[in-house]
Amino acid sequence: MKLTIIGGGGVRTPRLLPALVRRAARLGLREVWLMDNHAEKLDLIGNLCKAMAIQQGATFDIHLTTDAETAIRGANHVITSIRPGLEQGRVLDEKIAFKQGVLGQETTGAGGFAMAMRSIPAILEYARLVQKIAAPNAWIYNFTNPAGLVAQALHDAGIERIIGICDSANGAQHAVSRFMQIPLKRLYHEVYGLNHLSWTRSVRIDADPDGSGGEEVLPGLLGDEKFVQATHMSMFHPGLRQWQAAFLNEYLHYFYHRDEALKALLAKDETRGEEVVRLTSELLEKLNANRDPHAQLEIYHEVMGKRSKTYMAHARGGADRVKMSPVGEDEEGYAAVALGCIEAIATGEPLYTGLNVPNNGAIHGMADDDIVEVSCWIDEKGVRPLSVGTIPEAQYLLMRDVKQYERLAAQAILQKSRALAVAALAVHPLIGSYPLAQALVDEFIVAHQATIGMWA
Repeated sequence: MKLTIIGGGGVRTPRLLPALVRRAARLGLREVWLMDNHAEKLDLIGNLCKAMAIQQGATFDIHLTTDAETAIRGANHVITSIRPGLEQGRVLDEKIAFKQGVLGQETTGAGGFAMAMRSIPAILEYARLVQKIAAPNAWIYNFTNPAGLVAQALHDAGIERIIGICDSANGAQHAVSRFMQIPLKRLYHEVYGLNHLSWTRSVRIDADPDGSGGEEVLPGLLGDEKFVQATHMSMFHPGLRQWQAAFLNEYLHYFYHRDEALKALLAKDETRGEEVVRLTSELLEKLNANRDPHAQLEIYHEVMGKRSKTYMAHARGGADRVKMSPVGEDEEGYAAVALGCIEAIATGEPLYTGLNVPNNGAIHGMADDDIVEVSCWIDEKGVRPLSVGTIPEAQYLLMRDVKQYERLAAQAILQKSRALAVAALAVHPLIGSYPLAQALVDEFIVAHQATIGMWA
């Protein structure tokens, strides 16, 4: 098997290595290609990955390249994790959004749209190259934010073998595993919604393959203050938790606590983008100054640990994101989901997980070709979303509003249409004003013209 990672010079790439080494024999993995446009960053991160692979006794070879065709040709599976405009682009998005008085988070609302303006055209180009020169029936696993909107745009553009990956889709399963000390493979969670806008209404122990049977534990845990305080559910108001009666995706904080989140972010000395720029620069500078592999690994874990601890700190009161690992596997995050999918497709051994895929009747009221975040079974035949049926009206209406934004935004970006872009932001619940949407779109186009080109 040949696995290609587009954006292989990204700082998250080393986190894939331990999982790849553990799974290599089952996958029949022979080649891992790391491709990135930024040669210096690829050299630093790529050689760190090579050192990790040697240290852990990897049975596959790692290749580094800046040429996409070389990386993609003959690949069986392709992971896309890129950042057009780099971290500085994120900083611009945040500052423009804050200037207009709205949230600038890079996957949600105005900031998410600006990120998608840069991400979608680039990912689409790679996806078309995969269709042309990768191995027959190759799959694409997209990590690039905003993952759900990127998957929607690619699907709208005719890319069928695309799966949107986000570890937060499986947040409830991991939280229950940590709290109850139960192996992940014994837990079946029912998640539904959109990427970074999803709810989990059930977690069962030892359920049947269709999700029925077993012992239902989530309702009791949601009423357990110890569980709440051990998870990000502590970010949400008690009355809200009672009303929703579900495990909430952490990004719903930006919707249900919008004004509080905006006030907290505006009060910070630096934006999250500036924080990430600072930490990434620190990491690369230290790696460049010390080429000893063992020292580099220590540097990597130290700096990435800082980054994890500051994640959504405005809402968590500075609490660490990860308190303990789920039982039965390391805290692999995105890697566990993507590599689990690859293994299920390669071996035929079914995997149960939350993914961003076409709805195909799973959630009542959503179109079949709407990309949704939902529990799925995946095997050599592909992805089968579980039937969720009807969801609570308040959640459904919010989901419909954001999906309307996503469908308009996808077409706006594919067509480079300013008018559709304004319409998309005008219907987004976090914006909801046509003049405000116009101002945001105009500023984003000017700020990122070097990356996105001319818009009609």
